[in-house]
Amino acid sequence: MNGRNLRSGDPVGIEQEMWSLLTLYQALRTVMADAAESLPGTDPDRCCFSIALHTARHQVIQATGIIPADTDRDTLPGTIGRRILTGLLPPRRERVSNRKVKSPMSRHSERHADGRLDTRRTVTRLDVTVLEPLDQSPTPPTASRDDQHATPAARRRHRILDLLQEDPTRLWQPREIAAHFGDITLETMYRQLNRWAASQLIHKLGPGLYAATPWPPAPLA
Repeated sequence: MNGRNLRSGDPVGIEQEMWSLLTLYQALRTVMADAAESLPGTDPDRCCFSIALHTARHQVIQATGIIPADTDRDTLPGTIGRRILTGLLPPRRERVSNRKVKSPMSRHSERHADGRLDTRRTVTRLDVTVLEPLDQSPTPPTASRDDQHATPAARRRHRILDLLQEDPTRLWQPREIAAHFGDITLETMYRQLNRWAASQLIHKLGPGLYAATPWPPAPLA
């Protein structure tokens, strides 16, 4: 936006103005690409966006070229394109590696010998190493097991409380607990942990972090 102030005073107007600016930008880029294609061998990177923008602005202000003549309707690249081709930028220098720092007063440290090439070389061989996929933790099931008629020791609450008491200082996430037992959905796990934390059966120490102790062993980041 380059510090441009939007004139609209409401969200709907701001959205409309943003879309209009994006449309104008894409239209100018399309004209630049068409101008480069009209001159064979021209790199589109040499087209100057500032020239295209100023030419389009002058056409609107001066009301020139708004309605082209019949002889210019099929003529490429048009007024903006001709200005772009007249002021092409110099060809871009090919880049083979990072630039070296030449000034001793530069804020950037000098590039050390890191194995990168300083000159262009032809690549004749490419080795590809296929890595083994990382072990992924099991995903929670899509349906929870009904333990309403189970014995008290086999119910979900007792099993989860026993799990948290095995390492009271560990911070557990609902996904880890659900994947550990494998008989409860993630949504149900979140709901039950929040209910038990509200009843002070367990302690919620952060967003999605639960433990058996009231304080974490280290400050949370």
